[in-house]
Amino acid sequence: MANLDARIKEVKSILTSQDILVFEFVSEGGKRFAAIYADGVADKVTLGELVVKPLRAVRKDDVIKVIKRLLASPEVKDGKDTNSAVEEISDGNAALFIDGESEFFIIGLKKPPGRTVAEPPTQIAVKGPREGFTEDIKTNLGLIRKRIKTPNLQIKNIKVGKQSQTNVAICYIQGICKKGLAEKVEEQILNKEIDVIPDSSYIARFLTKKPRSLFKRSATSEKPDIFCAKVSEGRVGIIVDGSPIALTVPYMLIEDFQSGEDYYIESHRATIIRLLRLLSLLVGILLPAFYIAAQLFKIQLIPLKLLLKISSSVSGIPLSPSIEMFLTLFVLEVLNEASIRMPKYVGLALSVVGALVLGDTAVKAGIISTPAIIIVAFSAICLYTVPDLIETTTTLRWLYLIVAGSVGTFGIVLLSALIICYLISERSYGVPLVSPFAPLILSDLKDGAFKSGIFSLSKRPKVLKTQNKVRLKIK
Repeated sequence: MANLDARIKEVKSILTSQDILVFEFVSEGGKRFAAIYADGVADKVTLGELVVKPLRAVRKDDVIKVIKRLLASPEVKDGKDTNSAVEEISDGNAALFIDGESEFFIIGLKKPPGRTVAEPPTQIAVKGPREGFTEDIKTNLGLIRKRIKTPNLQIKNIKVGKQSQTNVAICYIQGICKKGLAEKVEEQILNKEIDVIPDSSYIARFLTKKPRSLFKRSATSEKPDIFCAKVSEGRVGIIVDGSPIALTVPYMLIEDFQSGEDYYIESHRATIIRLLRLLSLLVGILLPAFYIAAQLFKIQLIPLKLLLKISSSVSGIPLSPSIEMFLTLFVLEVLNEASIRMPKYVGLALSVVGALVLGDTAVKAGIISTPAIIIVAFSAICLYTVPDLIETTTTLRWLYLIVAGSVGTFGIVLLSALIICYLISERSYGVPLVSPFAPLILSDLKDGAFKSGIFSLSKRPKVLKTQNKVRLKIK
């Protein structure tokens, strides 16, 4: 037999926060009950309708049998001990204690505040599904189950973070995913000890042995259709509670040049768009560096008529070409950061007016030349054609500027060779980062820089080494 007041005191001695509430009530038979829950996370309406209302009408002495009959719901389970009760309460559920009874119950009331399913801001599609992940892991898993109904879909729940105890779901399709891959991902995550996991980007750092690398090792997605497509190819997906961004591994660099919309439009159009993204990225990274190198070291690289135009624009500029380009890029980064951090409407006005006023004033004052502003602006636009790589490409642009201003075109070629060698040697869970180009896998090229039709993609990517190779059978 257990005293109710003692049980409440025991739980409250561990959960001392003021938002841990205790709701006590008495049945018609005189039996005392207490429901302990976290305010703001548990659903109090459900608590009242599912638990309090039926139990207040109990008159019999054998309340345990009555409770199990009245509360016959998948959301109700037997409690184990005080520590498990504390864990469930912290997770958003309620613990129901009965005076004079050692047995208690866990009531599933988890209803954390969150937003509804909407189109993600970073992956907008003209054609195709517009649903996006939210910060609630249950909603996200529901969106996945909505699209993949096979019993082979496996979802393993783990908790990460000593203080936050964040729920993390590892998703894969049994019979397709490479054997041992899901277990390896789980081991990589659980081997790291951290206090709090506020976002999936923390888990992304756990999935690589080189967390400081310039290039990431896991793909990100805010759309369930893209996530499910990658999982069905044989990848492992990771959903983190509190984050709308899902992760998938193994990762290939070509994935960031692909878009979910590529699979909903004609293949020839998708191919053109992919090549455009690739060309835009190269232009965005290399154009400022080549401009500086041409002015300082290899002026013959610029066509004569264009050279005359540039010469007339830069005459009288007190700064060297490299310092001028660095200054222009610095102003661009400051404006970009300020427009993001400031209130929405103020930031929009700042980005437009600030760019126009500062750019026009700087040119008229003779501090910065017109070609420098045009090149920097066009470079920034080009980089945003592949938004998932914006952090990497922005850093690369600065690196290329440094070597171009130091040793010219030779430095650009040397840095490019080093980056290519590095990428070729890197792997993500055994998959080369620059697959299917190095090593060259002809069958996987059908969904690389070029996009073939759906009937040509009858087999899953060979580089993933899936158990089931066929994804489309034509009868």
